[in-house]
Amino acid sequence: MTLPLDGIRVVTFDHAVSVPYAGRLLADLGADVVKVERPGGDFARFYDTACGDVSSYFAWINRGKRSVVLDLKSPAGLAAAHRLVDTADVVLANLGPGATARLGLDGDTLRARLPRLVTCELTGYGDGGPAAGRKAYDALMQSEAGLLELTGDGPVTARAGISVADIAAGVQVHAAVLAALLHRMRTGEGATLRISLLEALTEWMHQPMLYALGTGTPPPRTGGHHPSIAPYGPFPCGDGVSVHLAVQNEREWARLCAVVLGDATLATDARFTAVRDRVANRDALHHEIDRRLATISAERAGELLDEADIAWTRVGLVADLPDHPQLIARNRWRDVAVPGGPTVPMAVPPVDSSAWPAPDGAVPALGAHTREVLTELGYTGDDLATLLP
Repeated sequence: MTLPLDGIRVVTFDHAVSVPYAGRLLADLGADVVKVERPGGDFARFYDTACGDVSSYFAWINRGKRSVVLDLKSPAGLAAAHRLVDTADVVLANLGPGATARLGLDGDTLRARLPRLVTCELTGYGDGGPAAGRKAYDALMQSEAGLLELTGDGPVTARAGISVADIAAGVQVHAAVLAALLHRMRTGEGATLRISLLEALTEWMHQPMLYALGTGTPPPRTGGHHPSIAPYGPFPCGDGVSVHLAVQNEREWARLCAVVLGDATLATDARFTAVRDRVANRDALHHEIDRRLATISAERAGELLDEADIAWTRVGLVADLPDHPQLIARNRWRDVAVPGGPTVPMAVPPVDSSAWPAPDGAVPALGAHTREVLTELGYTGDDLATLLP
């Protein structure tokens, strides 16, 4: 059984998270993703030491790729990079502002001689405009797009716990490349794709932006609780374990009151009748829920929530995720080899397919495939030796 992108070569000139994540998603679909790294490697390799010789970030977003080290500042290294591009179906990049154009690796230059090529370059702010050419990173974009304003509790703002701007951009690159490959199959033409980190996160910011414009105020920072639906968030139980519950409509609210809180009259209390009332009186609402849940264990709370048909979960710990009983029961974990360390658990892609299997692949050591790839390109002897790190 083959993978959908078997036979497709993706060459990446990338670092950090966004474009490497897109490349990982393409590798998951069977593409031969060749990651070109500078001497010394992608700096994301060294963010932490959680996975052997590489960081948790690098391990997560570079599984299943081949690593090639080329010095793009040397004529021989740059020539090898161009020879590698000549064999590619897709080229991805997120180097510093203006770097690809200086190297002749920008989409317009490459597609002038390779019209069937699909190129995609991610920049911080896009071409043109007052911010064009500025550097941009995930946390900066969370601030600039307004996500930081929404995240936190009360007066305290917080960065989201994962790199949401980078992930938003990565999935946009992934989807755009797949669309461009379909376009090429139908027309014979490649495509030049350009995406900005700011605009990728802006797409995800529509709902709170529309809320702020329509109501005159931004959604409030409410910690783990939903800013515009209540009750919807974590509540501690008597045994110190918290349950996260979600009431979506008035029928569920009535059942929560009668079955879980043991007081059906709360459902018709004027402070709590409709969702907007419960949001306006959130402190009083939480007091009623806290008062009841403090008398029972999380296990008992879960039983009552199930009886009332209310969506809920325990508040989990990230280090416990590999032991999650649902993920284990569905066989969602694979042991993945990382450079200089034991295997680490990684989840298979969340989409199950009847047409292709889940991918398999290791995290590459720096330059682990340089000789292999250069040999494929026809380098031998002294020419090969000159390029090897």
